[in-house]
Amino acid sequence: MAELHPVRRSRLAAGLTRLADWALRTRRRLWLCSFALFLALAGAWAAATPLGGSPDEHAHFIRAAAVARGQLGGPEVMVKHTVAGVDSEFAETGVQLPAWYAQLPTEHECYSWKTAVPASCAPKIGSGGPTAQATTAAGRYHPAYYLYVGLPSLVTDGPTALYLMRLVSAVLCAALLASAVVTAAEWRNRRPVMIGLLVAATPAALFLAGMVNPSGGEIAAGILVWSAMLAVLRSPDPLLLNRRLARLGIGGLVLIDIRPLGLLWFAGAAVVGLLGHRRGALRPLLRRKALWAWTLLLGIASAGALLWSRNHPDHSVITLPDWYNSPSVAAKVAFDNSMDYIHQMIGWFGWLDTKPPVVTWVVWTAAAGLLAVLTVVFCRRRDSLAVFLVAVGIVLAPPAAQAAQYHLGPVWQGRYLMPFAVGLPLLCGAVLADRAASGGAALPWRRIAAAVVIPLALVNVAAFYWTLHRFAVGGTGSLVNRHAQWLPPGGWVVWTALYAVAALLLVVPAFASDRGEDPAAAGRAGRRRHRLRADDPPLAAVD
Repeated sequence: MAELHPVRRSRLAAGLTRLADWALRTRRRLWLCSFALFLALAGAWAAATPLGGSPDEHAHFIRAAAVARGQLGGPEVMVKHTVAGVDSEFAETGVQLPAWYAQLPTEHECYSWKTAVPASCAPKIGSGGPTAQATTAAGRYHPAYYLYVGLPSLVTDGPTALYLMRLVSAVLCAALLASAVVTAAEWRNRRPVMIGLLVAATPAALFLAGMVNPSGGEIAAGILVWSAMLAVLRSPDPLLLNRRLARLGIGGLVLIDIRPLGLLWFAGAAVVGLLGHRRGALRPLLRRKALWAWTLLLGIASAGALLWSRNHPDHSVITLPDWYNSPSVAAKVAFDNSMDYIHQMIGWFGWLDTKPPVVTWVVWTAAAGLLAVLTVVFCRRRDSLAVFLVAVGIVLAPPAAQAAQYHLGPVWQGRYLMPFAVGLPLLCGAVLADRAASGGAALPWRRIAAAVVIPLALVNVAAFYWTLHRFAVGGTGSLVNRHAQWLPPGGWVVWTALYAVAALLLVVPAFASDRGEDPAAAGRAGRRRHRLRADDPPLAAVD
């Protein structure tokens, strides 16, 4: 294919930069644009995935509907399951709901793990009916997330209620991710940080954001926590400190209240951030009342999460194979599965039975690898230690977790680690932004952005289409969904087009001018300052 003419290429780059600068003119505009795009992406996944077609979603549907009705707990019910040919008894929670909820656990069984079978085989979900007992394996989980996503079940019924639950979950994740984008845009050299954020927001993160699954909110909160933590400690700005602390606090509350592991992931982000903090950033930070107010709230949330977890132990009886008989064996199995976990964090859909095109894994891994290599080349010794610790944590956390709970069997999945793993591309972007500000990484960041984020957008769309194709016609069906046996509400064309447009527009902020790069634009923004709200200063202002 002929190479794009240099003049046209420069005009395209200039056009993208103008569009990005328009979006970044104020924080409110950037937040609203980012929120709309993330909501479109997560919402497309919510519509294009069959109900119950993601890991354990039936259990989360039931848990959410029960908590919204005030059933924070319930009697323990031992339910027999066969996992990998091994019979076990899982301790689930019994709740009282309309009888149709009880059919959800089997809704996906006719097509899950059978990639040639489209989702059209699933029985039709009912509505209404008398109250009956349903069981959920999520009954031990902290109720905060489920109270929020379960609210639609109080006003509607059947599939409509389930899709609305997905939508409100997508709204939460989109709000957290949009706040992370605004935080990235506040850096003086923001292109590397934006690239790191787009690498962190993998197709798997967007897929889970559109499901009723606490992992979606957990990952989005992890991205916000890392973004705000690194900005507070590595790019200090007294005028922005309270905003950033608020984002850090909100992200931390969501992360900690979803799962007890969230406290560990938050602590990991704090330790890594402190390792590379800018000289002089700590003293004014420790003097801020907002820091101590958010610390108190996070402490209360941590105590509540730990207390809830302690009072709701797992009494499941897992029959393990003879060879899986010690923590060391569990750790080895988890370590051997490291590449699978990485692939799952990039994208592995359905019930971990639907792989994206291989190019999605290749391009995303290459983008993360490029950031890591540039960071190692240009970073200071202290920064290299921080990057090394995050990388080691990504590799060793699954074996350590499996060894600690080997009696539950090999249950670890890549999504459990994502709230911490997203810190690697975000940290690399922050380090490179620091070095660019000091002249230590004077790289053509606009060209690097084009070379990284545009391919990411394309393979993101490919992953979405391929997953929808698997549900519509089966993994071995015609590549074009002309004779789809299963269709999402509104058809597959609408959601594919929406996803493609949103994915391509989402990368535009990576082309924005750095703060202070365009003095004329900054001057015009300064003259308009009196017309802007005091709490919404222009992002293009010179530091």
